Amino acid sequence: MNWKCIWKRAAAGLLAAVFAIQAAPMPVQAEEYWPEGPEITCPNAIVMEVNTGTVLYEKDSHKTRYPASITKIMTTLLAIENCELNETVTFSADAVYKNEGDTSNIARDLNEEMTMEECLYAVMLESANECAYAVAEHVGAQLGGDYSTFIELMNSRAEELGCKDTHFNNCNGLPDEDHWTSAYDMALISAEAYRNEAFRIITGTGSYTIPPTNKHSDPTYCHNHHKMIYPWQGDSRYLWDNCTGGKTGYTRVANNTLVTFAEKDGLTLVCVVMDVSSPYHYTDTRKLLDYCFDNFQALNIAANETSIANENLEDTGVMNDNEPFVTLDEDAYIVIPKAAEFADAIFSLDEVRDDSGTLAQLKYTYADRTVGTAKIVTTGAKVEESYFEKQMPAQEEDLRVIEIHPAMILLIVLGLAVIGVLIYLGKKLYDNFYVIRHKREVRRAQKERFRIRESKKRYRRKDRMFK
Repeated sequence: MNWKCIWKRAAAGLLAAVFAIQAAPMPVQAEEYWPEGPEITCPNAIVMEVNTGTVLYEKDSHKTRYPASITKIMTTLLAIENCELNETVTFSADAVYKNEGDTSNIARDLNEEMTMEECLYAVMLESANECAYAVAEHVGAQLGGDYSTFIELMNSRAEELGCKDTHFNNCNGLPDEDHWTSAYDMALISAEAYRNEAFRIITGTGSYTIPPTNKHSDPTYCHNHHKMIYPWQGDSRYLWDNCTGGKTGYTRVANNTLVTFAEKDGLTLVCVVMDVSSPYHYTDTRKLLDYCFDNFQALNIAANETSIANENLEDTGVMNDNEPFVTLDEDAYIVIPKAAEFADAIFSLDEVRDDSGTLAQLKYTYADRTVGTAKIVTTGAKVEESYFEKQMPAQEEDLRVIEIHPAMILLIVLGLAVIGVLIYLGKKLYDNFYVIRHKREVRRAQKERFRIRESKKRYRRKDRMFK
C-alpha cells in the first residue's frame, strides 16, 4: 500500500472539507441560553457529561475539600490499569492493622490471599479500607516500589487528567490534612474511571460474594452502600433505575461525599457532591441529575453537521469513485440545552495528528462552554487506480526479472569484441581471397621456372663433360 499517497489524499480531503466549511453560509446565531439550575443544600457540586466533558452544572466546584472514601475511585482505576484482575493480593500487617478498627472493613487477616478482582469489589461496594491498602501495596510492588509508589502514581495520574485542586496522601480517604481534592477534579477522575469497562461493571454491581480464602472458610458477602443502586441497610427510598454506579464517602471532617453515575436519552452523567449532611447528598444528587436530563440533549455530530458530513466528504466528482480517505467520528456528539439547535453551537478546527489516524478535530462551544468534539480520522481506504490509469490497457503481470552482475557485463563485452575481430578478419580474408590465390600461383610458377632453368644448367654441364 502506498502510504505516502494515502496521506496526500487524506490531507487533500481534509483541505477540501475545510474549504467547504469556510464557503458554507454562516447561520444567524440565536441568543445563547443555559437553563438555570435547581437550588441545592450542598456547598460544592458538579454535573459533568462523561464522554464530552461538558459541565452542565457546577456550584463552587473548585473549592478543595476532604474526599473521604470517594478517593477509592482513583485507587480502583489505577489497579485496573496496572494489574490483571486474577492476580493474587496478600494482606500485610500494615494493610490489616492500620485500616480496620472503627473504619470500614471486611475483617481480613494477616497473610490472607484474595484476587485483585475480589479486592476491588470489596473496595467499591463495602468501602473496605484494608483492601484498598493491600491493593495499593500490590500495585506499588508491581511497579518496582511500595505503598508510597502508589501514592505518587495517584498524584501523577490526577495531574495527567487535568486536576489542579488535588493532592492525595493515602489510598482510601481516611482523614489526613494533606489529602484533599475538589468536586471538579473528582468529576474528571470519575469520568475517566467510568470510561473503563471493568470499572463500570464493578461500580454498578449491587451485591457480590467473595468465596472462602486461605484464612476464611466462609464466603464474604459485599453490598453496595450507594442507596441509589442497592437498598443498603434496607433503605430503598433512593433507588433509581437510571443510576448505573457510584461511590459513597463519609468521615467526620469530610462530612458526606457522593459520586453518582447515571444514563438516560444518550447522556452519560457523573454527579459529585461534597461536604453535605445526610440525606441531602442523595436528594441534591437526584435534583441535579433530573435537572440535567430534563433540560439537555445529546446531538450526533456526523448526523447534524451539514457542512462537513461524511456524505459530503465522498462527493469528489465523477472521475473519482474511491472510498473517502477522511471521515468524522460517527459516535461523537455535543450536549446542549433542549431549547437550542445544533446550528447554534460554534465549532473551530484544531489540527491533531496521532498514531490512531486522527488528522484534526472539531471543537464545539455553546454559551462559552465546550460542549463536544469530533475527530476527523483517516478511513484506511486503499489507493486505487486513477480515472486515467483505468483507461490504459492492462499489461502482463507475469514479468521476468533478470539480475545482471558487472562481471557478466564485462564478459559479454569481451565476447562481442572477439566476435567483431573475427568477423573483420574473415571479411578481409574473403575480400582478398583471389588476390592471395593469384599471388600464390604466380610464386609457384616462378619457382617452377626457376627449377626448370636450374635443371637445364645441370644437363648442359653434364653434356660438356661427356663430349
